[in-house]
Amino acid sequence: MSARVLRLDKAGFPMEWIGIEQAACFYVKNQVLWSLGNINWTLHGGISRLTGKQSLLSIAPVIAVDGQVYPKSHRPPPLTNTALFARDHHLCMYCGDKFSKSLLTRDHIKPRAQGGSDVWSNCVAACRRCNNLKGCRTPEQANMPLLAIPFKPNKFEYMVLANRNILVDQMDYLAKGFVKFSA
Repeated sequence: MSARVLRLDKAGFPMEWIGIEQAACFYVKNQVLWSLGNINWTLHGGISRLTGKQSLLSIAPVIAVDGQVYPKSHRPPPLTNTALFARDHHLCMYCGDKFSKSLLTRDHIKPRAQGGSDVWSNCVAACRRCNNLKGCRTPEQANMPLLAIPFKPNKFEYMVLANRNILVDQMDYLAKGFVKFSA
């Protein structure tokens, strides 16, 4: 996977992961309002006829781009198996064993046949064996207690789930938006 830049709106809210080329376009159009982190990439352009020097464009790992500010209450992050399995650390939420993505399934805590929804708070990662054993029952009905309570990640948490190769500067920024749970 190629390097990615964390794009923020002008208020500092995470929007998306973008490629270096798309980030360069924002820089060239003077739409980058501010940036964070050590310069990680330098793009080399053409040679100036006047000075004989090559143009350079430095790209930071986190950029805030001018444009519309989206309210923090915008729609929840999409529920995908990749993000769900990452949220659950690739663990089956019933037996606790770790599995590869190909060996996990999406389990609905309250089965869809019983009116359960396909939403973050009703879904967990489960190995095929446990999902088949649980069947179309709730964890209580199947006597299979959950090992963790499912949650809907906020946008900061979701951005981490959506990218495997996060730089330190990007993680430092995103971590400030994580929900803190007290024990």
